Amino acid sequence: MLKDFPVQNEKETRAGFGEGIYEIAKQNPNVVALTADLAGSLKLNAFMKDFPERFVQCGIAEANMIGVAAGMTIGGKIPYTTTFANFSTSRVYDQIRQSVAYSGKNVKICASHAGLTLGEDGATHQVLEDIGMMKMLPGMTVIVPCDFNQTKAATMAIAAYEGPVYLRFGRPKWPNFTPENEPFVVGKAQQINEGTGVSIFACGHMVWEAMKAVEILEKENISCDLINIHTIKPLDHDAVLHSIRKTNCIVTAEEHQQNGGLGDSIAQVAALHHPSPHEFVAVKDSFGESGKPVDLLEKYGLNAANIVSAVKRAIDRK
Repeated sequence: MLKDFPVQNEKETRAGFGEGIYEIAKQNPNVVALTADLAGSLKLNAFMKDFPERFVQCGIAEANMIGVAAGMTIGGKIPYTTTFANFSTSRVYDQIRQSVAYSGKNVKICASHAGLTLGEDGATHQVLEDIGMMKMLPGMTVIVPCDFNQTKAATMAIAAYEGPVYLRFGRPKWPNFTPENEPFVVGKAQQINEGTGVSIFACGHMVWEAMKAVEILEKENISCDLINIHTIKPLDHDAVLHSIRKTNCIVTAEEHQQNGGLGDSIAQVAALHHPSPHEFVAVKDSFGESGKPVDLLEKYGLNAANIVSAVKRAIDRK
């Protein structure tokens, strides 16, 4: 099935967000965009040009931005807040918990520059805890698309999805391989490759690394079931269990701390319904550092080679 996902080009996932919010704004007059002084980084230029009355520049005041967005929902607006993932979560967690999650406000928290691939800005900006922070909030939906096309589709889809959403995406140009204009279904996992030897669950930039790993492994006659878990919460339990019951071993891959992320969510499902050997490809309880994105992924063990090694360890534990 990998052949069904050919690389079309390389594009920034954040650019997919910019195109997505512009397109959905043309269809839905209630969509509004707020930013904390990062309109250019979040690719909001087209939105600002054509919908200036629906754009709010909050300045470097992220907590206030969340409060303003929560208030806008009372009037029927669908606010998309935009800033870097670190500032979207760590800096404003209290406001998100109290003003958005607790009262179930229909705010879309859109977070760019997530994970190690923020690169040269370093550890203070590279949030690696945000998936865990956000998925623990009751009622919060957590989405981590894998490429430009999927980020654009997810950005458009969440406008019609009632309730608070955390949408996480990245900074660098990245292979763009999911079908253009494929509908995005919140909570429905995407099958990338079918196999029976090992279940690989990945999200975000790590889906591409997992695809490269599958190509290597299948040359060694290791059959891989690869699933893109673009929605961490609500998790597609049926897809996860269907895969695990075929393969009886698990590898998870994410650009996030091992604690609290995608791997934890998969492990909970397996522990309750089908315990299986599980290897984690994730950051091991450390902060990041400044460097080029690909070099950082290699240093922190988040690339195709590490996924290949994890798969072999998991299979050996069957």
